[in-house]
Amino acid sequence: ILAAKRISKSFGEIPVLFSIDFDVRPGEVHAVIGENGAGKSTLIKILSGFEHPTSGAVHFEGKQTVLPRNGQAEHLGIVLIHQEFNLAEHLTVMDSIFLGREITKHGFVDVVETRRRAQDLLDTPPVKVDPATRISDLSIAEKQMIEIAKAVSRDARVLIMDEPTAVLSVAETETLFEQIRRLTSKGVAIIFISHKLDEVLAISDRVTVLRDGQRIATVDSKALTSASAARTMRGGAPLDL
Repeated sequence: ILAAKRISKSFGEIPVLFSIDFDVRPGEVHAVIGENGAGKSTLIKILSGFEHPTSGAVHFEGKQTVLPRNGQAEHLGIVLIHQEFNLAEHLTVMDSIFLGREITKHGFVDVVETRRRAQDLLDTPPVKVDPATRISDLSIAEKQMIEIAKAVSRDARVLIMDEPTAVLSVAETETLFEQIRRLTSKGVAIIFISHKLDEVLAISDRVTVLRDGQRIATVDSKALTSASAARTMRGGAPLDL
């Protein structure tokens, strides 16, 4: 559904990506791993329209496309959940979910319908948060779930998650994984960025390893171990299993 075809990217005279090929399929979790500076963040910014490639092309639904900038690719169903949450701390949960897409009736915000739709989103999976709660009063894990609820409300077809478990407990991570499984069962494609290799192998179908701006390997997750993935990230043979 979304692919990079020989993508390269330079910032001024500094190259950061070199002819990267990458794709994600509907209903799949495709993880991207690599050490700091490998090019992960730049790749997902290109795949979500926040950056444009210097050369190469992005394909969406099999067709070459130029993604709109500044998050507008969300209108196509490509949603990036940043490592730093993009939630308005002073708003309520329900207002944050529908920010910019307010539900109105007779020219005014329909509070009752907004709350009902927000509650429906929070009920699957069960997120024990009142839609009228302010974002600033939520835990980190709860904010993560609200970001996902917001993406689901936008009919996300590709959901890109940047280090989503970085500050989550084991139990909170499993709740997140349950939501990811629900989404993929409905055909949503997930691009999953994480440095936690055990979690990557537990949730992903395929893994792409980046090193120094180059794609080193794309491997079925079942063919990897945490140790072999780490070796490949750090300079081992691409299939040193």
